Amino acid sequence: MAKIKYYYDTETCRYERIRTSNFDIIINGIGILFLCSVFGFIFSLVYDKYFPSAEEARLRKENDELLYQYELLDDEVQEANQVLAMLQDRDNNIYRVIFEADPIPSEVRTAGVGGSQKYQDLLDKKLSREDLITSSFEKIDNLKRQMYIQTKSYDDITELALNKAEMLSSIPAIQPVDNKNLKRLASGFGMRFHPILKVRKLHTGIDFSADKGTPIYATGNGKVTMAKKSNSGYGWQIEIDHGFGYATKYAHMSKFHVKNGEKVVRGQLIGEVGNTGRSTAPHLHYEVVYKGKKVNPIKYFTKDITPDQYSKLLEQASVENQSLGY
Repeated sequence: MAKIKYYYDTETCRYERIRTSNFDIIINGIGILFLCSVFGFIFSLVYDKYFPSAEEARLRKENDELLYQYELLDDEVQEANQVLAMLQDRDNNIYRVIFEADPIPSEVRTAGVGGSQKYQDLLDKKLSREDLITSSFEKIDNLKRQMYIQTKSYDDITELALNKAEMLSSIPAIQPVDNKNLKRLASGFGMRFHPILKVRKLHTGIDFSADKGTPIYATGNGKVTMAKKSNSGYGWQIEIDHGFGYATKYAHMSKFHVKNGEKVVRGQLIGEVGNTGRSTAPHLHYEVVYKGKKVNPIKYFTKDITPDQYSKLLEQASVENQSLGY
């Protein structure tokens, strides 16, 4: 039973009964409902934060576990990248040096594998942590590409290793004329005085002074790609392709003992010294070409001389004298 409330009326000096109108009841009801709603909302927020449901707790635990596993995966990818970097370094600075192969440029090893469109399907799904997912895929794709390039490099190295014996017998490694007394090296590679123009000019080979008819030998296994007779320039000349990027030229000859297209072996007689073309005396002008570039032949005389003899040849070749022909 509801309590009846009264108030004292000073005008009538009597206690009057308090009567509540329907409007007041409605307003009070609405106020109570509003306050209950506000307190209920605040309570639900606090409760959800500090007292999650079993499903929410499971999902949060699963999310934390996934983040932990992602960090482990990222560490594994970083570790794999470090191992791969070590393999790449050994490949460029050891294996490729041993087999005289050019190192793989870093821009080739680290080239990209596609733009943002590659992961467009993932981006279209608008996942909450798509940044972690796309980042992982990018790192793994880059790792896979570098691993593929590295395996192809090892394929090349394997082929070079299998051909090592052939390569060693093909590289120009002896002097093209008999020079046991080391007196025939007349002019070395580099800037020398031109015998006709009388100016300093790049001498792209080595001159061996020798009598006309002195035997000339192939300095490595290969195939004769040119046996040309001319009265100018290099005169009578032979070129041999040794493979593996190497070629040699023998100029100012007087006689050929091989023909164009013929296969030769190191030490085989290929011709005789002469005085043809632009030459001032009987001699052999000998050149070594590696990957299209003329290099110093003195660096390749390793098979028929001792270290002391090699030092003496280096000393002779360094003298800036006049060449015998160009």
